[in-house]
Amino acid sequence: MAENQIEYRQREIVRVTLIGTVINAILIVLKFTAGVLGNSAAMVADGVHSLSDFLTDFVVIVMLKVSSKPSDKDHAFGHGKYETLATTIIGLLLILVGGGILLSGTTKIYGFLVDGDELVSPGWFALGTAIASILMKEGIYQYTMAKSKTLNSEALVANAWHHRSDALSSIGTAIGIGAACLLGPRFAILDPLAAVIVSFFIFRVAIQLIRSSVNQLLESSLPIEVEKEIEKIVNSYPGVTEMHNLRTRQVGVNYAITMHVRMDGNISLYECHEKVDQIEKDLKEKFGHQTIISIHVEPWK
Repeated sequence: MAENQIEYRQREIVRVTLIGTVINAILIVLKFTAGVLGNSAAMVADGVHSLSDFLTDFVVIVMLKVSSKPSDKDHAFGHGKYETLATTIIGLLLILVGGGILLSGTTKIYGFLVDGDELVSPGWFALGTAIASILMKEGIYQYTMAKSKTLNSEALVANAWHHRSDALSSIGTAIGIGAACLLGPRFAILDPLAAVIVSFFIFRVAIQLIRSSVNQLLESSLPIEVEKEIEKIVNSYPGVTEMHNLRTRQVGVNYAITMHVRMDGNISLYECHEKVDQIEKDLKEKFGHQTIISIHVEPWK
């Protein structure tokens, strides 16, 4: 990937993230206002979720500026892992947000059922805000996910799912608020109950994101399908009798591939180099020009 392409990718990711940031800022104001004026605990919790979404947007932007730096003396394989680290941070923040929503909801439910605390039914303003949040967050999710595929950005995928989790949160909030509004004070418990249910959706997304990014940070191998494709490409060359000791991992959005290949020991060093050079070109054509490849050549035994 040429330098201007790297710069373009970074600018586009930042631009997509900033669009989500603006939407989050609008929703934060709406949700907290609706939660307070509409007496809705679920809407306040939803507002906290949007606030976390707003903060993680800045995490993505900062980490992307670092991850786009070229290789240097201290980072021979580039800075791609910083983008993976950003994904991990987003997942951890989602767990904290889900835990806060779960704690708040269960506390209100316990107070209502055990201590006889009175819960005020939420207002219609809170319901309207929840519906608006669903539409806005689902829209930005679809947009961000589409851009993540075009730009091959795992951080954008993580951020897109953060938008989707906010939309799911608002769906649960809308159901709880709507039911409480229609059925009256006796069913006001549905408001915090909705918040509790939504927290488990948030936990699920967070665990998926963390599992993926931690696998990369722990140097897990690439999927078996990718390794089979590598083996197929290498073994298709005349003169290459065996590929072995294949080792793979992911560095940010790029692959790192190390292998041993066996060739005729009687060919010239120049011919051997030409074959290896062509193998590297084909692998980079398949998996991206930033792919890190190391090939050790051995003579036939």
